[in-house]
Amino acid sequence: MARTATRYSCTACGETLPKWEGRCPACDAWGSVQEERATLSPRGREAVPPVPVVALADVDADEAERIPTGIGELDRVLGGGIVPGSLVLLGGEPGVGKSTLLTMALAAIAEHRSALLVTGEESAAQVRLRAERIGGAGRIRIVPETDLDAVCATIAHERPAVCVVDSVQTLWTADLGSAPGSVAQVREAAGGLLRVAKEHGVAVILVGHVTKDGAVAGPKVLEHLVDCVLLFEGDRGGELRVLRAAKNRFGATSELGVFTMTGRGLEAVEDPSALLGRDELGATGSVVACTLEGSRPLLLEVQALVSPSELPQPRRLANGIDRNRLAMLLAVLSRHAGLALGSADVFANVVGGVRVDDPAVDLAVALAVTSAARGTPTGPVVAIGEIGLTGRLRPVAQVERRLQEAARLGIGQAIVPPGAPAVPGIVARSAGSVGEALALALGADPTG
Repeated sequence: MARTATRYSCTACGETLPKWEGRCPACDAWGSVQEERATLSPRGREAVPPVPVVALADVDADEAERIPTGIGELDRVLGGGIVPGSLVLLGGEPGVGKSTLLTMALAAIAEHRSALLVTGEESAAQVRLRAERIGGAGRIRIVPETDLDAVCATIAHERPAVCVVDSVQTLWTADLGSAPGSVAQVREAAGGLLRVAKEHGVAVILVGHVTKDGAVAGPKVLEHLVDCVLLFEGDRGGELRVLRAAKNRFGATSELGVFTMTGRGLEAVEDPSALLGRDELGATGSVVACTLEGSRPLLLEVQALVSPSELPQPRRLANGIDRNRLAMLLAVLSRHAGLALGSADVFANVVGGVRVDDPAVDLAVALAVTSAARGTPTGPVVAIGEIGLTGRLRPVAQVERRLQEAARLGIGQAIVPPGAPAVPGIVARSAGSVGEALALALGADPTG
């Protein structure tokens, strides 16, 4: 007969503790340890028969045919489509379009294969209204259920090609005494769905909430269990939505998918660089940067604003780039370019709501800040290069492809690190240091 035991776990990191503590010893979070009741099976003392062992060379390694989602940008990020039997986690801010994107994908998949939607946050009527708006209401089968055991049994019985669970935080099991959405419940739900996906070859996509820091909510073990972790980013008031892979066992993690929100749902943007505005290129405080996301070069506009500060501690705010990276670039400009910004507020922004981690954007940020501080426009020029702490410009990967993308969109000038190859249609001027780059872009000594 099963017995009930009490255990304690941290809601921040998922660490299991033998007793309650005010601070978690694993992640040092205060007040995050909660009591949970777990039902233990008496099978723990029984002898378990061994499982058969096979040689790795005898394992059939033929890759299964991927399931296309009908959305080119989603297939790009997944590595060519959904792998049967895989477990995918999709996270994003509320209202960014996670449910809309997956409903569109299920509607396209249901034309040729069986598709199932398990919803715990919305009623069937609410889902139908959204599906009718995007034109796929008649083909998707839906199960409004939050009981984990019932959901797993339904998936095993129906065996759809693809199943979407929206969201994993709503599932719960009676074997655990904690509330739905707790660390234990989310971990148990992910484990149960993983077993169903692998045993029956069903591709399961989990929708996950995110924290205020932008990380997927729940224990970190949730991201380790799944095969793919996709992050859907973008400002709800902005035009663009960006889908990127933080983990992918079946493809590259550097690919990027770009969407735009319309009245009929999300539309894939096949050429994101074409969205770059032409009217204000080269204006004061505005510089074009080129980042490389996977196999795709992407042109973005970097804007900066510098104004006198009325605060004892001037503000340093960044949107789309790392704030610490901005602080480092400002220190380099102060030390090696003589740009004094100690009493000024500095704001930097990547237009379109795209977040960039490519160090090749460093030079564009430095040029935009200097242009805004001096009130001097740079002209239509693309800036490519990583800035070191010594003020030198360091080479970046695949400069030729970046220059070709800029030339394709009609930008005729570029500032690059030394050694960049020549590309027809664009004049690339080399600069060995940030001071030389500023002089080339601004047409004068930036320290004057």
